Amino acid sequence: MEISYNNKYFWKYKWRLLAGVFFVIASNVFKVFEPRVVREAIDLVIDNLLVYNSLSGLEDTEVSFASSIGYKLLLFGAFVIGLSILTGIFMYFTRQTIIVMSRLIEYDIRKEMFAKYERLDQSFYKRNNTGDLMSRISEDVSKVRMYLGPVVLYGLNLLSLSVLVIFSMLSVSVKLTLWCLLPLPFLSLSIYYVSSIINKRSTKIQEQLASLNNVAQEVYSGIRVVKSYVQEKAMGNFFAENSEEFKEKSMGLAKIDAMFFPLMILLIGVSTTITVFVGGLEVVRGNISPGNIAEFVIYVNMLTWPVTAIGWIASIVQQAEASQKRINAFLKAEPLIINPKNGSTEISGKLAFENVSFTYPDTGIKALKNVSFSLEPGQKMAIVGKTGSGKTTIADLILRMYDASQGEVKINDINIKDIDLNALRSSIGYVPQDVFLFSDTIKSNLSFGSDIKEQPILEKFAQYASVHNEIAALPEGYDTLVGERGVTLSGGQKQRITIARALLKKPEIMVLDDCLSAVDVNTEQTILSYLQNELSDKTTIIITHRIYSLLAFDKIIVLKDGGISDMGTHEELLERGGFYAEMYDKQQLEEESVKN
Repeated sequence: MEISYNNKYFWKYKWRLLAGVFFVIASNVFKVFEPRVVREAIDLVIDNLLVYNSLSGLEDTEVSFASSIGYKLLLFGAFVIGLSILTGIFMYFTRQTIIVMSRLIEYDIRKEMFAKYERLDQSFYKRNNTGDLMSRISEDVSKVRMYLGPVVLYGLNLLSLSVLVIFSMLSVSVKLTLWCLLPLPFLSLSIYYVSSIINKRSTKIQEQLASLNNVAQEVYSGIRVVKSYVQEKAMGNFFAENSEEFKEKSMGLAKIDAMFFPLMILLIGVSTTITVFVGGLEVVRGNISPGNIAEFVIYVNMLTWPVTAIGWIASIVQQAEASQKRINAFLKAEPLIINPKNGSTEISGKLAFENVSFTYPDTGIKALKNVSFSLEPGQKMAIVGKTGSGKTTIADLILRMYDASQGEVKINDINIKDIDLNALRSSIGYVPQDVFLFSDTIKSNLSFGSDIKEQPILEKFAQYASVHNEIAALPEGYDTLVGERGVTLSGGQKQRITIARALLKKPEIMVLDDCLSAVDVNTEQTILSYLQNELSDKTTIIITHRIYSLLAFDKIIVLKDGGISDMGTHEELLERGGFYAEMYDKQQLEEESVKN
């Protein structure tokens, strides 16, 4: 069973589980004593009824005898109340052990899944929808927790109470016990039949819920696009269609679940009727006492919830099995990027690509073909080329978001695969083309990835990125909360905050991927002048669609269809003509037209 994956957590919390087992059994022991007390009380009344009637006419004796019986019944009542209180106390401790254990395991599972999410590589996230991943870590884990807590609790309760009750019944009358339990085999068969249906439908429901979450997540994230294209109604209808499908599948499961309880109540009612009928015959024959009938009726009703819970337990187990199957499929996924054991942690700015080719594993697109270049510490390189030429792929390979399909990427003359992954990425400052800010303060976003929290230092680097004045003008300054993905800031502000964040790491290698596309020319020149000084001793790679005359590049490579079509300095490339010279001439014309 897929659900057995969680047995390791039972072992981790074994003492809580064992304590829970003890409390369940203890609560049921006291519970089973209650029908015996009721039996003795009824038999006491019946046995003394004739004696009481024979005292008719003797008023003083009659009153004294009635008072004696009343006192004894009062003691029986107090004893039943005492047993109920003890049962309730142990039931409280039962929930404090087993249910709390399930919450702790739920926390552990989510923590394990989140850690796995962080270890998996880029290709995994391109293959899986965000909504589906969210569904697995929320809805699926919640359903598994129901198995780990309530199902375990009610399962133990069912087992222990059934054993104690049936043993008590057999000690009174084997014949009456067999008659009372006669409907139970029919109950077991019905549960077995319906459980298989529940399992299939639960799997489909969880898959549909994941699809529903994905639709909602995409609409929330792209709400600006939805509104700007006036597609609220269309997206609403699309969501409604998915919701309708989810509702139909859920209603189908609910109808199956609804069959359990009426069936079980019917079978319990049949057992009660059999108890009264067969028990009455046994009383007439003198095999049992009238109190035993009441005792058996209480026993049968005592089994009502545990037996009824069989269907509920079966349903929850089947749903948990379906959810655990989805969780396990994810947990068994292995990242393609493996951190080497005892990998090198000494990193300087020396970088080289040696005949590197790369094909995206999820699409089969060949992004790079035999790319070779080298940079010494402190050197600057620009990468230019048309959209889709492979520029961003080079950045991904330097960060080891992917491994090269052929060739080697080297840092310090060491294959990047032999360098500790955390040390590698900690030594690289990366500003992606698609900037991302967390739903937190600007200060937290700036210090993300570094240990620097001091306001003056944050302000200094914000000035380097030419964003300090705009942050200071906000109502809360650096403590201003930004919306999800930084939606409350402009594109240029987000880009510049991301640049400051990368600079704060004080990396050995800086990779800037078209990071000034959303800023005006004046701001661009201000930032570039700061970068020229701040990155003077850092190996820097700038991926761009523009030519930055303020930065002196040691090398410029021109990419075309994944390969290097040209390489050289600014002057050399202009001399040779080609794509770079055309790009430069076009930019010059644009700048002149703006001035005029």
